[in-house]
Amino acid sequence: MGKLDGKVALVTGAARGQGRSHAIRLAEEGADVIAVDVCAPVETVGYKPADPSDLDETVALVEKLDRRIVAHRADVRDLAALQAAVADGVARLGGLDVVVANAGIFSSAPVHEITEEQWQTMIDVNLTGVWKTVKATVPTLLEQDRGGSIILISSTGGVQGHPGFGHYVAAKHGVIGLSRTMSNELGPKNIRTNAIMPTSVLTDMIDHVGMYRLFRPDLAEPTHEDFREALSSGMNVLPTPWLDPRDVSNAVVWLASDESRFVSGIALPVDAGTTQKL
Repeated sequence: MGKLDGKVALVTGAARGQGRSHAIRLAEEGADVIAVDVCAPVETVGYKPADPSDLDETVALVEKLDRRIVAHRADVRDLAALQAAVADGVARLGGLDVVVANAGIFSSAPVHEITEEQWQTMIDVNLTGVWKTVKATVPTLLEQDRGGSIILISSTGGVQGHPGFGHYVAAKHGVIGLSRTMSNELGPKNIRTNAIMPTSVLTDMIDHVGMYRLFRPDLAEPTHEDFREALSSGMNVLPTPWLDPRDVSNAVVWLASDESRFVSGIALPVDAGTTQKL
């Protein structure tokens, strides 16, 4: 018996990284999955994007757990594409119970050097894309009238002012505000909305040379190990440079399950203590 037997969960950004991990953990607990990812480059993003083979691998890993999965290539900035993916997934899997708005991007520059394109793309994906995911899914939850759990992936940057990526921080602050408002709007229908605030998570989004240089500007050619050293000495309270995606996925499962049935409107830190660091 799993914590989510009989449930259907939608996950955006599901091709790899945190999104894949969330899809797998939800499936391990018995959920069927609607997996959405753009699987293509996003302008202003310098690291390697997910591709269709990554989404295919997520599908194979979920099916290996003997769960059903419906996968769609869709950009969270494209409301019509999201709505089509939701409609198809709901029709094929029989409903919708959990929404995990996970898709996101990262880029960096001092606030006064962020280009208009960098700013707009960040807000469009990391904030407006979350709202469009909500807009594409909430009507189904309301129509079903059986409650649900919506989980928005924010960041410690949703409550802290990390230097070097103000546009990301602004978007993640907005995600928490959206979650809090939704908890009030949808709570009377027994639809819970919560946010999760991870610290650094070791995925392709941070494990690349651009991020190494952001955290080790003192080095001409910083390496992965240099990056690890910088995070180990300056990021978290607990002795770890970063989280594994599964650490965040375990929190997703808890918020999706009835174990948190009276939890709504929180911003849950999964942050190795960084938001409490003196």
